[in-house]
Amino acid sequence: MAKERAQTHDYAGPLRRLLLIVVCAMLLALFLFWRIDSPRVEQFRAKVVDRIVPNMDWAMTPVTGLVNLARDFKSYRRLAEQNQELRSELRQMQAWKEAALQLEQENARLLDLNNVRLDPRLTFITGVVMADAGSPFRQSVLLNVGTRDGIVDGWATMDGIGLVGRISGTGRNSSRVLLITDAASVIPAIIQPSGQKALVAGDNTAAPVIDFLENRDLVRPNDRVVTTGDGKVFPAGLLIGHVVEDRSGNLRVRPSADLSRLEYLRILRHHGTEAITDPGGVVAPEAPVAPLPGDGAETDAPETGPQASAGDG
Repeated sequence: MAKERAQTHDYAGPLRRLLLIVVCAMLLALFLFWRIDSPRVEQFRAKVVDRIVPNMDWAMTPVTGLVNLARDFKSYRRLAEQNQELRSELRQMQAWKEAALQLEQENARLLDLNNVRLDPRLTFITGVVMADAGSPFRQSVLLNVGTRDGIVDGWATMDGIGLVGRISGTGRNSSRVLLITDAASVIPAIIQPSGQKALVAGDNTAAPVIDFLENRDLVRPNDRVVTTGDGKVFPAGLLIGHVVEDRSGNLRVRPSADLSRLEYLRILRHHGTEAITDPGGVVAPEAPVAPLPGDGAETDAPETGPQASAGDG
């Protein structure tokens, strides 16, 4: 048995080498044959390809699947990158959208201010509402314009549509607006088209009360309420609001101005208004500068009395 194994081992090595040489020779011959440029050889090559290649599709299936899988993975990776880019662009677009909406709202409010039709003799200055200084007992807002801008106590203020109030207290860089809903606000008004005169008195609610109405039967809901100009505080013809009736049957004015969302106000330069000496106590006016001694502001009063009479004698 050991002798047969030894003989088998002696023949295995030469056979493998012989087989390797034969295979290399066949491959070399096939290479040389494939390189021959002859019509007959070309026909033979075509027949070989037609015979072998279709039968080798089963062997190419795994390779094709791996290639398609690699392509799909690259496509999925590219889609993931594009998805991240689109998410980032979407966040930027949302931020731009919010900025555009804010600019659109601000532009609409400014356009409303420009659309107000006023007396050509009236000029105006636009101020920005800095803070709401109102309370349950006082309805007012603060503006970023003051005496440096020529603001005077008593001037009327409007938003894009209707009357908001009047200047009540000025400082150098700010001023306070007393709203028409404040309890201290009383405005002479006329109701159109009936022409009835009344007083629009604030009571710290959203709708001021109509007092001292001449003939209530001539007034209807939704009638326009405008200023009369009486008292020389407000110019005539400024829209206050429209007539409404509350649950108790009292007539009130629904302001045309949106008092809950004030951002820009138009201060009317009406130089014919009555001078208001009380600044309101919220924004104090600048203290007057006292004259210095020796400036000639003080004069000696003439002497009277017995000594003056004696001196005359």
